[in-house]
Amino acid sequence: MRALGLAGVPREEPLLYPGAWPRESGVLDGDRLLPLDRVTFEDRVPVLAIGSNGSPGQLRHKMTEFGIDSPLPMVRARVTGLDIGVSAHVSRMGYVSASPMGAPGVVRELFVLWLDAEQLAVIDASEGVPMASGNFDRAWLPAPDVRVEPADGTVLPGAYVYVNRHGVLGDGDGTPRRHPGDQRVLITELLRGSARLRELFGTTPEEFCARARADRGLCERGTRLFAGEGRVTASGLERYVRPGRTGEPAPGIRPPTAPMP
Repeated sequence: MRALGLAGVPREEPLLYPGAWPRESGVLDGDRLLPLDRVTFEDRVPVLAIGSNGSPGQLRHKMTEFGIDSPLPMVRARVTGLDIGVSAHVSRMGYVSASPMGAPGVVRELFVLWLDAEQLAVIDASEGVPMASGNFDRAWLPAPDVRVEPADGTVLPGAYVYVNRHGVLGDGDGTPRRHPGDQRVLITELLRGSARLRELFGTTPEEFCARARADRGLCERGTRLFAGEGRVTASGLERYVRPGRTGEPAPGIRPPTAPMP
């Protein structure tokens, strides 16, 4: 992965967020991204990668934390009806992450992660799904509400996605803002727009990341500030969340405990 420029880990270097995504589909196998011979896997669960879950370096970091080294297929797909917004919370990892938002007619190129039971439990835990204080719920987006088309022309019956429990950040008029895909740009814009945020996190992206990583309580204050300043709006995906169901582990798998983003 290093030779492909895909080894960076946003959890260790938050300004890398969301990390480098591959150009093509592949299977993550240890430190390698290998070619795939198919694009669907009936014995695995399809999960759309919106932010750093599309980064092989970040995925490897999450899996290695729990000693999981099974291959993980990443399939590039054309997705209609979904866009990438900005999470309305400050991550303990030091960045402001991406969140999906409903966007009828919008087409994005995203990755479908085909996860086995153990891999799904790890990603769920990393997103805080099993925890009452977690930031995300896992929700099923059915076709045709969201259309997911891998390169072979297959249309999936649906896919899971992680919906932010806090909502997403808006542009001030109730319209969700797009994540720019560059953490430095995003944090600069957020700091510029709020004197109170600058008081809490400093005036530069570097200060923001350093302070957020060092203080969980500060992250919570920043999250509350987003809401208090009227920056938060709905993602449009809340209706797909089924309370009491999104955190169910796969049969025979005990959910691990991992640092939440």
